[in-house]
Amino acid sequence: GDLPEKVKRNTKTRRARVNKRILGRSIDERSPSRKDFGHWECDLVLGHKTKDDDVLLTLCERKTRQFFMIKIEDKTSASVMKAFDKLREYYGSKWNQIFKSITTDNGSEFADLSDLEQISKTLVYYAHPYTSCDKGSVERHNGLIRRYIPKGDRMDKYSVEDIAKIEVWCNSLPRKILS
Repeated sequence: GDLPEKVKRNTKTRRARVNKRILGRSIDERSPSRKDFGHWECDLVLGHKTKDDDVLLTLCERKTRQFFMIKIEDKTSASVMKAFDKLREYYGSKWNQIFKSITTDNGSEFADLSDLEQISKTLVYYAHPYTSCDKGSVERHNGLIRRYIPKGDRMDKYSVEDIAKIEVWCNSLPRKILS
């Protein structure tokens, strides 16, 4: 029959991407160097794609590859900002030395992140739309998380202790780049 012909042809229609506007400072303004400590990449890891599930806010430092995972209640910009407010409170006067810049994507959950520029010296950069490789370190770590938390699994079934164990495991992996 016609099956071999059918398989050969890609019948899926491609949807044209609507140009997403960049929320703030473009990643093009960020230094490509990884020499200085304090430049972070940030992302969210979703479990079950429902509104009532927790999500993980993930942060990876570009030089040391130090990795943080923070469980937040949902993927709203308010929850993301609440997590950053807690981090700022925790680090206090050291915040500006530890968080010199944060690079994230253009998701609506990061829309308010540029407010950090008004209340601290942290610069916030937004990656090019649909270009996850702009923040490759955090994306790599998010892939490691999936070894423990499969896609579609509910995040709320994992305790803060479970998340901490995964974080310790990620940070203890030997890395060629760090010798």
